[in-house]
Amino acid sequence: MRNKIFSLFILLMAMQVMLLSCQKTEYAFGEIKNPDALTLDITIAGTDANNPDGNGTGLVNIVSTASNALTYQIDFGDGVVKMVPSGTTEYKYGIPGTNEYTITVNAIGRAGVVSTISKKIKVNVVFEIPVAILTALTNNDSKIWVTDNEATGHIGVGPADNFEPIWYQAAPNEKASVGCLYDDEIRFTKDANNRVYMELDNKGQSFVQGASVGAYGFSGPEACYDLNTAGSRALIFADATSGSNSGNSTGIQFIVPGDGIVNFATGSNSYEILSITETTMHLRAIGVDGNAWYQKLKVKS
Repeated sequence: MRNKIFSLFILLMAMQVMLLSCQKTEYAFGEIKNPDALTLDITIAGTDANNPDGNGTGLVNIVSTASNALTYQIDFGDGVVKMVPSGTTEYKYGIPGTNEYTITVNAIGRAGVVSTISKKIKVNVVFEIPVAILTALTNNDSKIWVTDNEATGHIGVGPADNFEPIWYQAAPNEKASVGCLYDDEIRFTKDANNRVYMELDNKGQSFVQGASVGAYGFSGPEACYDLNTAGSRALIFADATSGSNSGNSTGIQFIVPGDGIVNFATGSNSYEILSITETTMHLRAIGVDGNAWYQKLKVKS
């Protein structure tokens, strides 16, 4: 009998140990409250009456506050999401041009509860033009360019997969009989924020390449047409997308808003700077005909 009692005692002790080992530790978060009174203030650097979307730096200051928030998750609307414990941060957008973004802030509270707020903004980003190109193009102020009519290939054309006008290069002064081609004056001007503006004085007419005549609302052959090119255009600079390399290009391109014409018209508004010096410039554009068109400019003497 004594052995049975002892065995039962051992069994009971073992069961007690098993029960104790199966008990889970309980944790308490305390009172769970949603973050409330969530605010989101956004300031775009350099915003004023003349620059409603900022000064071109792309810098934005974000301040978000909420009661009961432990941290903040900010989605900047361009694919970047960051945790910002303070709710305050400065962010720099990098896509050139004026673009719209939706900034979303998740205020995260105890136990992971979330409150959300969003705002849409427009931000202007000016591409950082290489200093050498900016200086050569504008003389860090303003510079007038004209057709380099005495240079071979001042007008040229070739296939889009090549960077030479292998199909045609105009001989010096070959187009002198085209009255509107050699009289254009193209002024490039730099402002205090390194933005570049272009003004094209075409003396009332621009030379339009044959396949692109319809793109400008005209009908007829390659000729001079009455195009109104008045006004200052804010150029949009970016890295070239043509697949060029340092052996055949500067790797920089610019877009001319509006009619997009630099000197003569091909239906394109995007120009790649193949080369530039203080006095000469070689441009390449893909026309509406799918071909690569070239033009050479020189500084007005």
